[in-house]
Amino acid sequence: MRLSFGMALMLLAATLAASCLSEEPQTYDCKAKVFFSPNGGCTEEIVSEIGKAKREILVQAYSFTSVPIARALVEAHKRGVDCKVILDKSQRKEKYSSADFLANFGIETWIDEKPKIAHSKVMVIDGETIVTGSFNFTKSAEADNVENLLILSGAELAKRYLANWQSRQKISEPYEGKKATSF
Repeated sequence: MRLSFGMALMLLAATLAASCLSEEPQTYDCKAKVFFSPNGGCTEEIVSEIGKAKREILVQAYSFTSVPIARALVEAHKRGVDCKVILDKSQRKEKYSSADFLANFGIETWIDEKPKIAHSKVMVIDGETIVTGSFNFTKSAEADNVENLLILSGAELAKRYLANWQSRQKISEPYEGKKATSF
């Protein structure tokens, strides 16, 4: 069978488009805990998970104003846990943001400038535990909003989140912090 030039181009375009699609969804075995706000203990659980960290905490956050969560990250950093944070570009201008607080305590912080918004709310702890859900790392998320939090445990699933964190970090800009901020 002989293909016309136009037909060959369409076939090539279809092949290239198919190769650009993300990989197939996968199923992972993991343990899960779920929390709901308002006042459902989400912040307390995140602080507890941060307190258990031994090696590494990687954070992606859209809005990050929670004093208890920021303090827990600083405490983890002080005890030798490698903490790194990627925040949405809106955090540069927010009146109350943990960006300066974290950066001024020596926690490596980046701003994800590329998408319209970097809406993730994720922590990957020690390559095993994933903190995620709609729950923003804010006081309002705990006290006022209807949000959810999942704590997932599973190394294979954590690898996917780690790969996503690394891909976002590569294209994010380092954030130095404006001035000393205390809570």
